[in-house]
Amino acid sequence: MLGRDVVAAAEGAGHDVTGLARRDLDIAHPAAVRAAVQAARPDAVVNCAAWTDVDGAEEHEDEATRVNGAGAGQVAAAAPYVVHVSSDYVFDGRASEPYAEDSPVGPRSAYGRSKLAGEQAVAAAGDHAIVRSSWLFGVHGRNFVATMLRVAQDRDEVRVVDDQIGCPTFTGHLAPALLTIAEQRLAGFLHAAGGGSCSWFELARAAFEEAEVECRAVPVTTAELPRPAERPAWSVLGSTRPDAPALPPWREGLSAYLRSEVLR
Repeated sequence: MLGRDVVAAAEGAGHDVTGLARRDLDIAHPAAVRAAVQAARPDAVVNCAAWTDVDGAEEHEDEATRVNGAGAGQVAAAAPYVVHVSSDYVFDGRASEPYAEDSPVGPRSAYGRSKLAGEQAVAAAGDHAIVRSSWLFGVHGRNFVATMLRVAQDRDEVRVVDDQIGCPTFTGHLAPALLTIAEQRLAGFLHAAGGGSCSWFELARAAFEEAEVECRAVPVTTAELPRPAERPAWSVLGSTRPDAPALPPWREGLSAYLRSEVLR
């Protein structure tokens, strides 16, 4: 989902781009990673590969960490410079103010631990930028907004969690931000997410409104809709870095996403 938008943004900016899907390269294999980087001879690598099955990681943490942890480090070690995409799940979700780049981490799920392992591996490997984002949605993959709109076709109402707060991020906005970071060769941790914040319920309600869907979102608590993996109650990301790219508000991202889906 994110990788295809990064390739499109880079091609649109006039870069010579090599885009590798999982079928082309599994980052969990070190020799394959080294060979792919040597063949492409890039100035920079943007790593969008990840194990993204949050609930599945609870039963398969070793496999998730092999990709999100060791795999991320292998990409960073092979690349002359890497922009690595990380997650709000590295935080414990107990804050009440936006998490800054230097906020203490404390993941509460296997997925979060695997992403933190990746941050540590990338930071130890070479020149890098580690970009944390959250609640991604885009036209090239499964995502919450698409799921809500699909469910709305068959139901008059849907129950949605209202006590988890985050920054919905359109990959069409995040991708050019990652490209800017690579072009400027920024270093260290950066946060890049959709401006503002909302709950999953508020995001679903906004999606129904903008798509003019006749379905009602009903707010419920996390306890009423339990999942195998614990989700952060607070996933709002902020930045204290003046050089961090600022993304448009999440509502603009939602509108752009819906327009893009119509044009597909």
